[in-house]
Amino acid sequence: MLSLVIAQQLKEAGLSWNVAKNDYFIVPDRGLDDNIYVISDMTVMVEKLSGALAVTFHGAVEWALDHVEVADLVWIPREDQLRALLEQHLIGVPEPSLVLISTADGYRCEIQFREQFLAFEAFGAGDAYGQALLYILLQSQDSMA
Repeated sequence: MLSLVIAQQLKEAGLSWNVAKNDYFIVPDRGLDDNIYVISDMTVMVEKLSGALAVTFHGAVEWALDHVEVADLVWIPREDQLRALLEQHLIGVPEPSLVLISTADGYRCEIQFREQFLAFEAFGAGDAYGQALLYILLQSQDSMA
């Protein structure tokens, strides 16, 4: 699973979240940072409240919180979602490539981006993909500035 630090950095870099069933997220800055939640049909659902997209909690008696706006949450993309996002961001880049390699210490994500060969190493595949995606998002911000 993607580390919470990288998930927060991705959010700050502008990664958008199209909320879907089975997505993981945290509720930061409310004493719940250590709890990972999942969108499901049972207790955590996405609804529109007062015109804003919100995550609502149903049937969870321990919650004094009944909803939180999606903008206040931190999405924790799964490995497959991170790879798909990387592939989307590499479309249109001359000679794009994306490779995940298992190493003795974890994983290395290699990308060809803007005619540069880049490698991102991490213990988990999600973090390696996450670091690569973060790099691309930050580079895209810099080129727009």
